[in-house]
Amino acid sequence: MQNGFFQTVYSVVKRIPQGKVATYGQIARLCGNPRAARQVGWALHVNPEPYVIPCHRVVNRNGRVSSAFAFGGANVQKELLTKEGVDFTDEQTVDIDKYLWNAQSERDLTETT
Repeated sequence: MQNGFFQTVYSVVKRIPQGKVATYGQIARLCGNPRAARQVGWALHVNPEPYVIPCHRVVNRNGRVSSAFAFGGANVQKELLTKEGVDFTDEQTVDIDKYLWNAQSERDLTETT
């Protein structure tokens, strides 16, 4: 079950467009389990393909990058997002109102394929 959920997380995260971010809770909802935000975080922590699955585009509900970003810490996550044109409101917080990905449902995901 967990492995299947992780694969669903990876599939959804791959769809976050460059220059946009999503929240852990948003990803959980899009995966069909709105209470699984922590599991989303764990799935991204063990991301098997960090250069294919853009886990750096996932932030907390307030837009903060992770201090424990699995591939080098918050500074690396911020650097990757900045390279994609994402602005920050302070040292660790993305302007969530401007950069939040607007996929609202699984239907939105399937319409893009």
